[in-house]
Amino acid sequence: MKGLKTIYVCSECGYRSPKWMGKCTACGAWNSFVEDVLEEEKKTSAGAARHALTARSGEQRATPYQELEMPSYIRTATGLAELDRVLGGGLVLGSVVLLSGEPGIGKSTLLMQISDILGAHRRVLYISGEESSGQLKLRAQRLGVRGDNLSILTETNIEKILAEVDRVKPDVAIVDSIQTIYSDSIASTAGAVTQVRETALALINKAKADNISVILVGHVNKEGSIAGPKILEHMVDAVLYFEGERQQTYRIIRAIKNRYGSTNEIGVFEMTDEGLCEVQNPSEMLLAGRPQNTSGNCAVCTMEGTRPLIAEIQALVSATAFPAPRRTSNGIDYNRLCLILAVLEKRLGLRFSANDVYINVIGGMRLDEPASDLAVAMALISSLTDRAVPDDLIAIGELGLSGECRAVSGLEYRVKEAARLGFRRAVVPCRNLEKRQLKAGIELIPIKSIFEILKLLSPIDKKEMQ
Repeated sequence: MKGLKTIYVCSECGYRSPKWMGKCTACGAWNSFVEDVLEEEKKTSAGAARHALTARSGEQRATPYQELEMPSYIRTATGLAELDRVLGGGLVLGSVVLLSGEPGIGKSTLLMQISDILGAHRRVLYISGEESSGQLKLRAQRLGVRGDNLSILTETNIEKILAEVDRVKPDVAIVDSIQTIYSDSIASTAGAVTQVRETALALINKAKADNISVILVGHVNKEGSIAGPKILEHMVDAVLYFEGERQQTYRIIRAIKNRYGSTNEIGVFEMTDEGLCEVQNPSEMLLAGRPQNTSGNCAVCTMEGTRPLIAEIQALVSATAFPAPRRTSNGIDYNRLCLILAVLEKRLGLRFSANDVYINVIGGMRLDEPASDLAVAMALISSLTDRAVPDDLIAIGELGLSGECRAVSGLEYRVKEAARLGFRRAVVPCRNLEKRQLKAGIELIPIKSIFEILKLLSPIDKKEMQ
């Protein structure tokens, strides 16, 4: 009898190699090879085993388009409006959603709450490979789960899971997590590249064949990406990422991929003793506790899909005794920060090169769009000159390398959100006002370049700060 053979599999594309390589010759990824075990005696039957594992129920034949029928329902609302916004309106019939995030971020808590809400109208099967039934019962009681039409299965074998799915016939199946599921027909441990790919494919085929909405939980590796083969993200219909710091109470769900909706929407939740609660107005949450009459502080309105969010940018510029000043960025792209600093130093003559620069976005938000450039520049100038940005002023605009302020999209929605939260003035690109007249209810201050920023800052009242 032949023994076990060790091979190395690329986690990005699945390429196999008899030895470890620093760079994959198939896809070009670096440090992507992981060790796997292949049983020699089962290689001859690997094709038959894979076919038995991934075969759909019933014989599949091509159907003319005119004969296709619409299902009785397309989407099922999860009961959480923030999650439905990210999904595009709810769970699509027969879709597979991959939910990933850091350990302890609240993935299992969210799925248990969804199971309770969906159980009022649909049959739900919760499959756990990480916790026992007693542990699940303890969490369910803490969250106040009633358990109507909810079935719990603690199993890691994919063959037994598929058999139980055929018996229960659920409308929604939740698997926590895909890295713990294994198949007897594959000679490797659970969580290996081959196991994750084949077991996920079996669940996807079952979802498509029986019109079951499946939610898979995926772990993340030390780099922050989803553990397992990269092809897993291509196989599923939607990829959701749970973001947030465990030290903070707020969580953000962001769609990385969605075949049935937009990938720009986000959902905001707050972790409480009763579970995850929806945050209907994230802007008020992000602006809570904002200091008054303080330098280095500026508000900006960013668009997350169709939702305008107002965030607070704080900057601290202090003299350094070291030859190489420090640059620290949290929530703003580091390269973008260096670009803005270079523009301010070149065009306005401000000496940032002799100072340490720290910048932070309050609330754990990450601002990726260029419309936040103007607010970042105003916060940096305010901290360097020790002159405060007025508390009722918000800045929106993109900066060019020549110091010009370029137009942004969705300005009308941004300005209306600022007016709703009590801002009375908004610094906007003049190009936006040339195209159309905005009726926002607040004063609009059009600017052409960063040379007009300095006159908007005001001296700090030291007595008021005390």
